Amino acid sequence: MNSVSVEQIEALLPQTQCQKCGYKGCKPYAQAISQQQADINQCPPGGQQGILNLAKLLAVAATPLNTQFGIEKPRQVAVIIEQDCIGCTQCLPPCPVDAIIGASKQMHTVLTSACTGCELCVSPCPVDCIVMQAIENNDKPAEWNKEKADLAKNSYAKKIIRMERLKTEKMQRIKKQKLALKKIKS
Repeated sequence: MNSVSVEQIEALLPQTQCQKCGYKGCKPYAQAISQQQADINQCPPGGQQGILNLAKLLAVAATPLNTQFGIEKPRQVAVIIEQDCIGCTQCLPPCPVDAIIGASKQMHTVLTSACTGCELCVSPCPVDCIVMQAIENNDKPAEWNKEKADLAKNSYAKKIIRMERLKTEKMQRIKKQKLALKKIKS
């Protein structure tokens, strides 16, 4: 394997952040490939073309997709069967790109233009109201291209920053509450 940066490897991944490769997202998978801790054939959304692109970049032999991690499928998006949605919000946290909108006890919906098709929202749904549907475009499967991957990567980065900010704010509130309780007790 030649000397290639993590960023170069990550740029060839689909940015679905689906975790099907066994890593917590595309960047950790790219890091594992870079450190020769993961094979280049573990990304079902990238499929065989993604494997060929990685093999060329890394100057290694291309191998078939390892089906232990899934199979290559046409591009899909999550769809919420709205009449079945109970507004439990269980689908919101796992969505890596905030493609699901809704509030507690309110019907949710998926922004199909933002959905990466990762399927992470499906299993947490207690009423099985989320289904995956293939995206069709003029009788051809819609392709996941570099522009969509870059948008997904940016959305994912924004969510990570927002989640860290919320975590910090919560810790600060708890700290203030503890200090207030301490003052009351003394």
